[in-house]
Amino acid sequence: MNIDIFTVEEENLICAFDTSGRDALIADISGAMSDFDGDGAEMRDIAVSALAKLDAMTDAEFSALILNPAYSGDNEMEV
Repeated sequence: MNIDIFTVEEENLICAFDTSGRDALIADISGAMSDFDGDGAEMRDIAVSALAKLDAMTDAEFSALILNPAYSGDNEMEV
């Protein structure tokens, strides 16, 4: 699986959760889905897409990921 498979939005969402392992990440994002109801519909779509991609990859593929959240504007951070 191509490690560049996640969109910037998906990668930012992923980095807000436990990335210690694929199963932990899937559980964390799944547990937060109710938080994306209502005004978070766009975030819910991003989460659903990220979960589908995480579910399709192996633990080895996940371990090979280099996750770097993108920041912009006032939230910009030096890495």
